[in-house]
Amino acid sequence: MEKIYSIRQLFPDLEEALYEEMEKHGDIRSFSAGTTMLRKGQVIRSTMLILDGIVKLYQEDDQGNEFFIYDIEPGQACAVSMLCAFRQESSQVMAKALTDVVVLTIPLSYMDEWLGKYKSWHYFVIRTWRARYDELLNTINAIAFKNMDERLEFYIEGQVKKLGRHIKLTHQEIASDLNTSREVVSRLMKKMEKNGWIVIHRNSFEWIRS
Repeated sequence: MEKIYSIRQLFPDLEEALYEEMEKHGDIRSFSAGTTMLRKGQVIRSTMLILDGIVKLYQEDDQGNEFFIYDIEPGQACAVSMLCAFRQESSQVMAKALTDVVVLTIPLSYMDEWLGKYKSWHYFVIRTWRARYDELLNTINAIAFKNMDERLEFYIEGQVKKLGRHIKLTHQEIASDLNTSREVVSRLMKKMEKNGWIVIHRNSFEWIRS
């Protein structure tokens, strides 16, 4: 009953029969913070619906450098896993559990079946693709049109909205997400601290700007 209640609350406006099928055919999986949930080149045979926690989607180059794309929150789905599963392709991005995460995985066969069977699932898939596309555009716009100090502020404000005012991220982790150096992030964050926006702790910081 708790499983059905959680899905109903996080993914509203679906047909009653669809909730029952999600409970019957879906598989609930848990991941500890820091776990790599999806790797580049991995063949995807199911999609992930986020029940709890935050999943970070990013790309990684041949040297292991990371580039942040966007986060996926409770009540949202992984559009990449949907698209790759439908087209039976391997992933070109990576996903990591930013916090402890609980997901509902739906096998490809049921995803295909539900598209024709349930109008609400059809609309949910479209909304998911559109939402992730909009987030990707926001990331691209930040890269193309903002200075690094503006990008850092945009990034931090996004993390605060999702994780709260106390953020457990190192300067190196932030630098990796923004594809810049740790020295640049440290300098800009010290400037933010001087302006009274944040308080820097060891391996974390607190947002105090109102």
